[in-house]
Amino acid sequence: MTFAEEDLSDDAFLCGRLHLLQPLKGYRAATDPVLLAAACPATPGQSVLDLGCGAGAASLCLASRVPGLSLAGLELQPAYAALARRNAERNGIALEVAEGDLSHMPKALRRGFDHVIANPPYYPAAGTPSPHAARDRALREDTPIGEWVTAALTRLHPGGWLTMILSAALLPGALAALPPRGGSAQVLPLAPRAGRDASRVILRARKGGKAAFRMLFPFVLHAGPAHDGDRESYTPEASAVLRGGGDLSAAFG
Repeated sequence: MTFAEEDLSDDAFLCGRLHLLQPLKGYRAATDPVLLAAACPATPGQSVLDLGCGAGAASLCLASRVPGLSLAGLELQPAYAALARRNAERNGIALEVAEGDLSHMPKALRRGFDHVIANPPYYPAAGTPSPHAARDRALREDTPIGEWVTAALTRLHPGGWLTMILSAALLPGALAALPPRGGSAQVLPLAPRAGRDASRVILRARKGGKAAFRMLFPFVLHAGPAHDGDRESYTPEASAVLRGGGDLSAAFG
């Protein structure tokens, strides 16, 4: 199964350094995969597994910032897996994509990685489904968040890093699933504006880590107290990441 050409858009990411094909209807990547890629502390020569890679946005944004990575992705929906392969090829980036469920990891991915990144579905299984089945499957929780964490830790080398972007509601379950194999957890709240609650967070944890838990100062995405008509009124720090392709190392200390 693949998307028809007329059902795809060609979207620029990182101020045009990447161009990704995405379905006009269905799950479409926005800021989350860019923020996820910016938070991953990968360095050249390391290996990265993207769980639920979709059309490849997070992996390809990460490759744009960090050269020389060995990238692999796991995607449940064959049409998105095919799109991820195509997007990687058209951007000149090597990305191995396997189709399958993280609870039954494909044999091709049963190896160790230096990093695992993931953007799990946000919405609970109960609720009104999207009219677009592929979008609903991408955004609605089917596999519990604890299983995402367990699958990631299983694939990590000792000392490897897990980086996830989550809805704040999923954070307690993710943290509860870390012990005993994962620790040194750091949580970066993503505040839409100064003084506003964070509905999303970035979690970083290390396999075998023993450092104390850290709740970090919020990373503020938009400037000003309210929406002013410019949907891209990012703070300078957010603009450096979302438009400039920078990393979030400074936010994690």
